[in-house]
Amino acid sequence: MKVIIIEDEQLSAEHLIRLIERIDASIQIEARFDTVKQSLEAFKNGLNADLLFVDIHLADGNAFELFSNVSIDIPVIFTTAYDNYAIQSFQTNSIDYLLKPIGIEELTSSINKFKRLSRQQHELLFQNLLNYRPQTSFKTRFMVKLGDSIVSIKTDEIDHFKAEDGIVLLINTQGKRYPVDYTMDQLEALLDTALFFRINRKAFVCIDRIQKVGQFFNSRLKVTTSHLSGDDAVVSRERVGNFKEWLNR
Repeated sequence: MKVIIIEDEQLSAEHLIRLIERIDASIQIEARFDTVKQSLEAFKNGLNADLLFVDIHLADGNAFELFSNVSIDIPVIFTTAYDNYAIQSFQTNSIDYLLKPIGIEELTSSINKFKRLSRQQHELLFQNLLNYRPQTSFKTRFMVKLGDSIVSIKTDEIDHFKAEDGIVLLINTQGKRYPVDYTMDQLEALLDTALFFRINRKAFVCIDRIQKVGQFFNSRLKVTTSHLSGDDAVVSRERVGNFKEWLNR
């Protein structure tokens, strides 16, 4: 069985590959892509496989753009940080999913489900996929704890998000730091991609807060905002191209 992985997080992709190898050593990883653009080009050039693992939110857009722009009749297992309401939508449409962080039992169940399905059922799954579009609802505010109180911060008051010491922090335009109850992967599903970009594993930046973008060592870029600095402000090399495209939208 040949598998293609579409996942923009290096660690998540490596974790998935290790689990697949543990479950069934005969499964071949045919290719791995981290953007919609790369995936589109590969499928247009005839790349094929038996099964796809697809992250929904990629560095350059939503994975559903891929299925809207090229004919692919390969069964899909999504990897997602969507909330339970969105997951119920996937279940209703008979599309399998793995909620991050992926566990070996869940992955084994998904692969076994795929193996049990007939060709006719595979075709039905894919038709459901073509007809399905998630109802995207981006967050417009975050509720954060301030002492003994809970306060509301609108997204237009955010400078950036950053991961630090095992927690995710919201930094507002005044430089105040608030912990939020979301992982970085979950934020990818919640933030408006027109406004926020994940420049590296540890930081999301808001386009309206960017003051300057400069060249940095090893073909990378460095972003300047009022409150983002140091290594957190460096755009990782694999994201530079998509970051430039995002700035020019």
